[in-house]
Formats: sequence, structure tokens, C-alpha cells
Amino acid sequence: MESVGLKEWAIVCEAMGRGEQSVMLRKGGIAEGRAGFAFRHSEFFLFPTFFHEQLGRTRLTDPEIPQERGGEIEIRFFARVVAVKEITSWEMVAALEPLHILQQSVVRERFDYDDRPGLHVALVRAFRLEPRWTFRNLARYGGCRSWVSLPECPEATHFEPVLTDQEHAKLVEKFARLLLSSAD
Repeated sequence: MESVGLKEWAIVCEAMGRGEQSVMLRKGGIAEGRAGFAFRHSEFFLFPTFFHEQLGRTRLTDPEIPQERGGEIEIRFFARVVAVKEITSWEMVAALEPLHILQQSVVRERFDYDDRPGLHVALVRAFRLEPRWTFRNLARYGGCRSWVSLPECPEATHFEPVLTDQEHAKLVEKFARLLLSSAD
């Protein structure tokens, strides 16, 4: 398996690791290039970032806030894409609120960013890494890009699903139902 990471707010990574968030809402970073953002990988590690993170931009009231590790990156979660959709309807994006922790104003800001309203949305299944994977933070991981190439994941790493198969199946149904109900 290729070791690729998707940079995401650390607080969002933690929410995914607790089963509180199951969709990723992306517009793209400054360094995405002409083609813009896309979910280019069907599996990836959640690479926690701290630079843009603001607790006040989430709907969490008493979250566990991960701490930045000086000079190191700690990967705790892995994601597998279940469904991807580019959504250009605000009503459809707004309907996904039960599946993420972001404030509506943050989602709206992302939706309206640039001259093409819309978001790339992925329903993902999250997995906990055992043991956690730590490696040196390098300059090549910086910048406003979404995808980063990572070192090879240690062979002894185990991937434990955050949600049971039954919980995940209900989530997939809920995702489809929310999209269908907002299309009316």
C-alpha cells in the first residue's frame, strides 16, 4: 500500500477517530494546481495539521484537543473512501451537517470559495492505527497542499475500524438518505 497522507485539521482527525465525523468536505488548498482538489486516493492516512486549526470553527463543546508534537508527526488514523461526490448545491451540502463537526459558516466559506461554488465530499471509513505511527516532520510536508507522500508505514501496524460493520452500514444508508432528501 502506498503511504499517502491527506492533511486535515488535527481536531477533525480526532473526531473521525471517535466516529463523530464521517465525511470530508474539501475545496482545495492554494497549492492544488489548475485541476484543483480531488480525492485522488481511495485510501490514505489522516495527516494532522495545526496551522489553520481553530476550535471555534467546529460545533464541538468539550473536545479532546490533540497536541502538536515538536519535530514529529503522529499518525493515528487511516481512512478508506466509500463514496465521493462533487456537490454544487448548498442545500445538499448543508444536509450533511449530522456527519461532520464543522460550523455551518466554515462549510459555507469553503463552499463559496473561488468562482465555482461547491465542495468535494467523501464518505470515509476511519481506522485506528495500533501502534500509532510517529516519524520526523520534514519541510516537504509543509505548505498549502492537501496530499503528501509519507514514509513506508511500519509492517507491524494494525488497522482497527472505528465503527463496527453494522454502525458503518447505517452510516452509509444515512449518507445516501441525506443526499436524496436534499435533492427534492
